Amino acid sequence: MELHRNEGPLLLPNAYDRGSAGLLATLGFDALATTSSGAAATFGRLDGGLDRDESLDNASAIVMATDLPVSADLGNGFAADLDGVARTVSLAAAIGVAGVSIEDASGSDSSPIYEIQEAVDRITAAAEVAHGGGADVVLTARSENYLFGRLDLKDTIGRLQAYQDAGADVLFAPGLCSISDIQTLVASVDRPVNVLLVPDAPTVQELADAGVKRISVGGAFAFAAYGTMVDAATEFRDQGTATYLRLAAAGKDAVRRSFLR
Repeated sequence: MELHRNEGPLLLPNAYDRGSAGLLATLGFDALATTSSGAAATFGRLDGGLDRDESLDNASAIVMATDLPVSADLGNGFAADLDGVARTVSLAAAIGVAGVSIEDASGSDSSPIYEIQEAVDRITAAAEVAHGGGADVVLTARSENYLFGRLDLKDTIGRLQAYQDAGADVLFAPGLCSISDIQTLVASVDRPVNVLLVPDAPTVQELADAGVKRISVGGAFAFAAYGTMVDAATEFRDQGTATYLRLAAAGKDAVRRSFLR
């Protein structure tokens, strides 16, 4: 938690595999996070396409790639029941992660967000493991309202306040991007707030001025890498030129600096 108490926000880039983690670790960041969507892409799947074992294997590879603290994206805990959520957090702690995140998305198309009491119970179960038995794992609780079209700031804040009371250390409402709404959230809770950088989000400096204590990027770095590959492959196929080799050379140099340590 110490990194959340600095004057400015903790910049938390999301690595998607061991290689990206090793590279990011050389760029001056203080911690890393995993990304469910980015990790799924490395398997040729969409977000949510990895099961618990695959996600934990990915997180373990990222932990082993660096000495930096790593926070693992555990989705909704990969379980419908409280014991399952607790088991997932326990398994994550055992591989050496410094933090975990648990969201309140249910995975159900008909009712995509857990009812508040069930969601609170799930955070309570996660917190008991994250903070119990000598464990020191930072628990991030996520309200997924805005990712599912429920643009209800009052409900989102109410949920995060309840998760705070249930034992969450950090609070996160991905998709929230209005600076005034973010300021309202920060002022309404007593825990550090994480904000996801999205196209319409404020800048890092604006978020810092609003009191945000952690900023992450989700799967954006993974998809930026894939987007660059698409551009390069399209140029190769359609134009027969290779201007992408300049960027490839920069990437190759970065890999050499990162991996030959």
